[in-house]
Amino acid sequence: MDTPNTDPRLIDTLLRIASALERLAPPPPARPNLGAADAFVWHPSPARLDPVPQVSRVGIALLQGVERQKMILLENTVRFARGLPANNAMLWGARGMGKSSLVKAAHAEANAQHPGSLALIEIHREDIATLPDLLRALRAEAGRGETRRCLIFCDDLSFEKEDADYKALKSVLDGGIEGRPANVLFYATSNRRHLMPRDMIENERSTAINPSEATEEKVSLSDRFGLWIGFHNCDQDTFFAMIDGYAQAFALPITPEALRAAAVEWSVTRGGRSGRVAWQFVQDMAGRLGVATAGS
Repeated sequence: MDTPNTDPRLIDTLLRIASALERLAPPPPARPNLGAADAFVWHPSPARLDPVPQVSRVGIALLQGVERQKMILLENTVRFARGLPANNAMLWGARGMGKSSLVKAAHAEANAQHPGSLALIEIHREDIATLPDLLRALRAEAGRGETRRCLIFCDDLSFEKEDADYKALKSVLDGGIEGRPANVLFYATSNRRHLMPRDMIENERSTAINPSEATEEKVSLSDRFGLWIGFHNCDQDTFFAMIDGYAQAFALPITPEALRAAAVEWSVTRGGRSGRVAWQFVQDMAGRLGVATAGS
């Protein structure tokens, strides 16, 4: 049988189409190298974990006024680093009281006690819908023999009206057919106890056929966290304890009386007291006194 001649122009066109399709297709996700650093930032497009050479944090001993919160979270984190069961944790409450600082400090302390055991992975709030993709990548690494455990951290997590991402997060925390990988723990911080504004929950209650079930659907997201750790507004004694702790750690050459008087004036100008205000005051005071600190 004679073979029909093929038009070279047609072949060239098909080759160019195939090449264009290859360029349009997303590249396969790069395998995460969890040994590249102690901390990473998750980027979903293209999917990758970017190493963080130096994490911005303070030592856990410097965090004052949150002793109970520090004990609970550190114990949970160290257990996880040791390969023992641990709980997802939500740190909620007053602004500037050290919620995210405590997560980073607990991670560093757990790694100090068990070197190289734990990787911290930050996922941004706007990328929370891609959390299942991150978990699949980490589950695959565990299947390949990766023994390092991963602490996924989302700072300032909350949801607004018409935001459906909370459903993906809820199913990931302990639901779904796959469940949470054994090598992964999830920590989040939020200024809201239930992660959603009150009017959003009340709106669900007022428009639902069964109001109580609609409200439970919203509130149950917080219930998926085994640990709820509350942070409350800072009184003056706690504020002074924070200031004194920083001053002692950095050996500031100033009397306690003068330090506290300056701290009160600083807090008045800032309109309140918190761990963040205390740290900012100490940075300012150290600069005026010519003393270098860990935050300089």
